[in-house]
Amino acid sequence: MNEHITYAGEADLAPTARAEALAARLFESIVPAMELMTVELGFRRGLYAGLRKLGDANVAELALECAASPRYVREWLEQQATAGIIDVAVDGDAAARRYALSSAHAEVLLDAESPFAMAGVSAFLSGMAETFDAVVTDFGRGEGVTYADFGASVRHAISSLNRPGFTLALGEWLAQLPEIDERLRTRASVVVDAGCGTGWSTIALARRYPLAHVIGVDLDAASITEAEANAATAQLGERVRFVIGDAGDRRILRRLAPDGAALVTLFEALHDANDPAGVLGSLASILDPEGAILIGDEKVADEFTPDGDFLERLNYGFSVLHCLPATIAEGDGEANGTVMRAPVLARWVEEAGLSGPDVLPIDNELWRFYRVGRP
Repeated sequence: MNEHITYAGEADLAPTARAEALAARLFESIVPAMELMTVELGFRRGLYAGLRKLGDANVAELALECAASPRYVREWLEQQATAGIIDVAVDGDAAARRYALSSAHAEVLLDAESPFAMAGVSAFLSGMAETFDAVVTDFGRGEGVTYADFGASVRHAISSLNRPGFTLALGEWLAQLPEIDERLRTRASVVVDAGCGTGWSTIALARRYPLAHVIGVDLDAASITEAEANAATAQLGERVRFVIGDAGDRRILRRLAPDGAALVTLFEALHDANDPAGVLGSLASILDPEGAILIGDEKVADEFTPDGDFLERLNYGFSVLHCLPATIAEGDGEANGTVMRAPVLARWVEEAGLSGPDVLPIDNELWRFYRVGRP
């Protein structure tokens, strides 16, 4: 009989102690889960924005500002203060207490381009909860749950969580492709942003390269609609274009870049493709001779181990509840899920007949970056 590996910290525990440890861990998980849902409530009802606008407020003032029930607002304010998310002056009775959102916490909650922005976390949890029954049902069918079925909350969560990285760090990533970076700065070229989502990566590419024509491609129609609105707000003109389509379809790609592309980017998208080797081969087919594919995807271990770290647990959670069902829904193929390990990527690159993947020396807590080139 094979030896089973025990979860970290429990190897030396007796069965009763192990049971107690798991019971405690599950029970303690209730608190942060519920707090995230109350954070999402604060976003959806405009309570954080209202509190920041007012500077500080009592229950009645915030309820009036946000068109909300005073009794609900009181309970939410007390809960948020207990959780340490908002500040409170405890003088006076419950109706008179004044609450405030500190500038530090407002940055985390309300500044979309802050490096500390975390509004997407609660949106992701609530969005996965909205689709949970569909995922449970599909465990018996294996047909998948489409990305579109996960709805606006998950779409906005992914957009919100990734936007600061694109806005603040994209230049650092691209500097690791010095020849391509220099070329795009000095010559008119085409960049294809595959799996562009709501377009923040595409917009950041266009801002870095004023001479480039940047094309964002994504299967999700709702994401492309939002991407077009975001680009219009950014006032980048006709240099930025968005297309609903499959980044693995060579006919679409050749229409978009008939003269070739200097750079193709794939940010947190390849693990969602149901034919990843085929997608890489198709994207490489439009690269010009000096071009490359830049991939940014999950920073996970090279091999599975049940005693995984925080990132393994995080990405497996996303995979079970979102990424894997969405990929399965794309049809027959290789449904990898969120956990894209470097050796698996190497296999896809080899199957596509390409060079690489070369791991780039980019310091990022969540993603690992790779360069893939033509054969």
